[in-house]
Amino acid sequence: MKYKFTIIVPVYNEEDNLKRVEQELTNYIKIASKRTKILFVNDGSKDKSQTLIETICANNADFSFISFEKNCGLSAAITAGFEAADTELVGYIDSDLQTAPEDFNLLLEHINEYDLVTGVRANRKDTFVKNMSSTIANGIRRAFTHDGMDDTGCPLKVIKTSYAKKIPMFKGLHRFLPAMILLQNGKIKQIPVQHFPRIAGEAKYGLWNRLIGPLIDCFAYLWMKKKYINYQIAKKG
Repeated sequence: MKYKFTIIVPVYNEEDNLKRVEQELTNYIKIASKRTKILFVNDGSKDKSQTLIETICANNADFSFISFEKNCGLSAAITAGFEAADTELVGYIDSDLQTAPEDFNLLLEHINEYDLVTGVRANRKDTFVKNMSSTIANGIRRAFTHDGMDDTGCPLKVIKTSYAKKIPMFKGLHRFLPAMILLQNGKIKQIPVQHFPRIAGEAKYGLWNRLIGPLIDCFAYLWMKKKYINYQIAKKG
């Protein structure tokens, strides 16, 4: 059977989480509503993540990887995954596993009708500061983009690959994926998903990344929206 869905797993210094990632995603593949493969994107990790990734991929035919020469950021990792994907659907999940792979099936239920389906973290298990800064950042982003999404930072998304491959890369991209699909006249939907505390490793984002950075990115998005070129081919000869 042909693969239908690629799950991108960005990795940056997550050696303490990767064995659990392997187990959880192996379990998900067995119950996935569409035949699924996994693509690790190692974003220049400085710990033993790359060694563990190579071992996981050698032991699992459904797993493969890309490894960056140096750390380029989450948006670059996601974009590299989009570019490498050869399935009709692509998604991603963070390697901290604060969201559950089995919830991909909830999103996949709606992907025939929509071009992007994103999770919304219900009952978030984060600190007060993290939750509050995310709430403020999401409010600012909605005011700029009018995307109607409550939680674009949720690391659980499914996108039609034809749309994902047309998204231009820029830092902070991961916060604007629904808005970038709207620029292509696509349809988007959000679905509540589970959320869990981080068990191992360290969070990669502080107050600057969650609040000030996204505000600056909103102005970049407005510029891009004004300059964005969208077209549909009517005929080929």
